[in-house]
Amino acid sequence: MIIAFFAFVIFALIPVYVPRPAFIPGFAPPPDMWPRTISIIGAGLGILLFILALLGRMGESEVIESDGAPRTVQITRFIGALVAFTAYVWLMPYVGFLVASMALTGAMVLLTGERNYRFWILGLSLFGPILLQLIFHSALGTQFPVGILTKQFGF
Repeated sequence: MIIAFFAFVIFALIPVYVPRPAFIPGFAPPPDMWPRTISIIGAGLGILLFILALLGRMGESEVIESDGAPRTVQITRFIGALVAFTAYVWLMPYVGFLVASMALTGAMVLLTGERNYRFWILGLSLFGPILLQLIFHSALGTQFPVGILTKQFGF
């Protein structure tokens, strides 16, 4: 799933949603450099994880324990994660990176089963994507999709 997700980002999402200008000065990285770099690293780590699992090199201490939820709850969470990522991809053209990332972050934290730290979850969901966008946009010049609705309302 990790490899498939990052491959989907590399081959389907980046070419469609990250504009690449015809001329890029020699000193400036293209706008798709960081999304592509992160996706390639993610796919590489997924391939490494797959190879280690096939070779049986995953140590017992590295086995991830469940939170004790029944198998049906775990399957429901997995399906919820697939639905959340699908909704993220579907929402991106309409509400842009920032709002879609806030919704995805909140959904992913809630799918882990964590409910005790509501203010931390809310803060992470709201300010995490804002900080991510500020760092990449201001410091690195990476542009993110704005979205039709957010552009229409002036965000």
